Amino acid sequence: MSGRSEPVVPPVLRGWLGATAALAALVVVVLGVRYAGDSEPGTVDARIGDALYGVGPWRRHVALALDFLGEPGGSVLLVGALVTGCLLFRRPRAAVLVVAGAGVAVVTATLLKSVVGRTIHGEHLSYPSGHTAFATALALVVALTVTGRSGLGRTAGLSLVLAAALVSGAAMGWAQVTLGAHYPTDVLGGWCTALAVVPVTAWLVDLTADRLPDRLPGRASGRMSGRGAGRPADPPSDRTADRSAGHSADRTADAVHREHR
Repeated sequence: MSGRSEPVVPPVLRGWLGATAALAALVVVVLGVRYAGDSEPGTVDARIGDALYGVGPWRRHVALALDFLGEPGGSVLLVGALVTGCLLFRRPRAAVLVVAGAGVAVVTATLLKSVVGRTIHGEHLSYPSGHTAFATALALVVALTVTGRSGLGRTAGLSLVLAAALVSGAAMGWAQVTLGAHYPTDVLGGWCTALAVVPVTAWLVDLTADRLPDRLPGRASGRMSGRGAGRPADPPSDRTADRSAGHSADRTADAVHREHR
């Protein structure tokens, strides 16, 4: 028994998630360069935005509810619920990734907004969508946890992870475009931001968790004592016999010495 918790990234998915993260990062960079400093929607943005913006009252209420989950109050509730669930199912690494993955995704999106400088409705920085990055990051963590716990293979596991990210990102992205908070390409950028940073963050969580037990003082002393514990102590009778044999040898040597004087 090693005492280590299950990895948050299933081994069968590591290579494919790495390739997905690299491709997603490339999309983020390309879109960022394309729309750097813009304050108007592109052709695709305009067509999709016209189709979604200004929906009926009930759809707007749904969009507002989804948007709330990305606001500070809603995000704290959502993250707290997911962390609690991970701990109840004894997945401490997943609990750490919920916080770390969502946090890194949002921080990265916030930094990119300042770098790209795309705006909407005047001075509001828009690329990439932080709400979409946040929702996608949480979906990725949940899907990775389910994949590892269920023991899914590479194809099924990767399909589940990407499907969860797509559904969550599309739902939050729809809400952002419907409410006029982001352009559709902002949403795509936020989705790809989460796909780029969450696998890397998950790998770092696993790496840290694997190395941490070996650096604990208790574990090191346990290994030292374990090496000594494997060798049985000499019984008292053996130690007494050894001392008696030693004394007899000393007396014999003294007698021989006196004879030769």
